[in-house]
Amino acid sequence: MNWLFLVVAGCLEIAWAIAMKYSEGFTKLVPSVLTVVLVIASMSLLSLSLKTLPVGLAYGVWTGIGTVGTAILGILLFGEPAGVARLCCMGLIVAGIAGLRILSAG
Repeated sequence: MNWLFLVVAGCLEIAWAIAMKYSEGFTKLVPSVLTVVLVIASMSLLSLSLKTLPVGLAYGVWTGIGTVGTAILGILLFGEPAGVARLCCMGLIVAGIAGLRILSAG
């Protein structure tokens, strides 16, 4: 169950980052409120996952999901660059998350 909390927390991190972009510096009410609600929900679920998961693993997975997911949505929604080097760097993040998970299993 704690892994589910962690994955959902990571997805909510993506959601709040995108909502913050749409808030235009917290000048638009609905995206601003949504950002705050999503941040609270994301951190609450991260906190629940930390009851049993190691902090280094959980935080790495949470930020990795958020980083890669937000970068992908930035490419798809906002036309941000998707160069080979950038995609390779995202792959390195995913590899790092996998490495943390594998090394924490023992």
